[in-house]
Amino acid sequence: MQHSPPSTSRATRDWIGIVLVGTILTCLAVLGLNIWLNMQAAGMTPGFGFLAQTAGFDLSESLIRASASDSYGRVIVAGLLNTVFLAVCALVLATVLGVLMGLVSVTPSPAGRLIAMLYVELFRNLPKILVLLVLYVMTVRGLPSVREAISIGPIHLSNRSIYLPTIEADPRQAWLLLPLALACAVAVLWHRHAGRIKRETGRELPVLPVVLAAVFGLPLAFGLAFGTPMVPDLPELRRFDFEGGARFSIQFMVVLLTLGLYHGAQVAEVVRGGILSVPRGHIEAAMALGMAPRSVTRFVILPQVVRIIIPPMINQYVNLIKNTSIAIAVGYSDLMSVSGTIINQTFRPLEVMLITMGLYLGLCLVTSWGMNHLNDSLRARSTGQSR
Repeated sequence: MQHSPPSTSRATRDWIGIVLVGTILTCLAVLGLNIWLNMQAAGMTPGFGFLAQTAGFDLSESLIRASASDSYGRVIVAGLLNTVFLAVCALVLATVLGVLMGLVSVTPSPAGRLIAMLYVELFRNLPKILVLLVLYVMTVRGLPSVREAISIGPIHLSNRSIYLPTIEADPRQAWLLLPLALACAVAVLWHRHAGRIKRETGRELPVLPVVLAAVFGLPLAFGLAFGTPMVPDLPELRRFDFEGGARFSIQFMVVLLTLGLYHGAQVAEVVRGGILSVPRGHIEAAMALGMAPRSVTRFVILPQVVRIIIPPMINQYVNLIKNTSIAIAVGYSDLMSVSGTIINQTFRPLEVMLITMGLYLGLCLVTSWGMNHLNDSLRARSTGQSR
């Protein structure tokens, strides 16, 4: 069997690609060598040994302990965790707002469509930083001081933070992870069982109530049975501030609200486009079978919309993660804020920026991989393939 020789155009394209890649790599190598020589001439030795040095500054808030006596490496980890926590909360808020407004935008109600249109057009056409600064000024000047905080039971709100009750930490509470893991396993098994019953008989079993009862009920029953200490820790006003409980700073809340509102408008347009792409005949067939409008939305429209909108949603989620960097404008101790402080103290802009870029790149790649995996799973399930 004879093989035809590669065409001249194919070979030409290959050589063009090789030359282009080689040129880019050469330029990067020259740039790196130039930076190295300039740093050597300035008496600076490139390296990451500074990460073990004492930071010398505190964070305004952190999910882990991070004080002035800790190393730069630990402070960067604390800033990263703050960024991840902010991004996760903002993703949830933006998704909920976007789905709700996307559904309202195609509702038969003219008032609902008008509200959705005003929301989307307002936040899609304003700069994120402007929305952030307006909300920050409104909350700082509009909310009362700590001594005059708005109190709703054990919850207190001031222009400094929102204070919430928690449970006092105790080492013995680690045993609650065992029933929590068991509850998650029960929830997964019940979800699969309910799906199988629905496919075989058409009968729908309650899923959400069982999952919530398992996740919250099993750890609680275990704690009560074995006497695990769960003492409530309530915030109380002491002199100049509240002590006890948990707190979320106004900076965190404002950034969360800004990202949720801004990206919620983007998600709403994605959801609206997904809904409009569902064939009208599917909806009319479901209504002809006597299904209620709520059931049509839940069982006919949304399953198809989810498969349609996941690819554009990946872009929105990645953009949201990157946009958490605007938190530096109001002083929230995220990864960008911590990196800027470290640069000012150590005069290591190249190393710190490389670390920061690598961490943001890692977060975005993990998010993209997870969403792509979900997309592949849904497509395989819709075509009846097993993964």
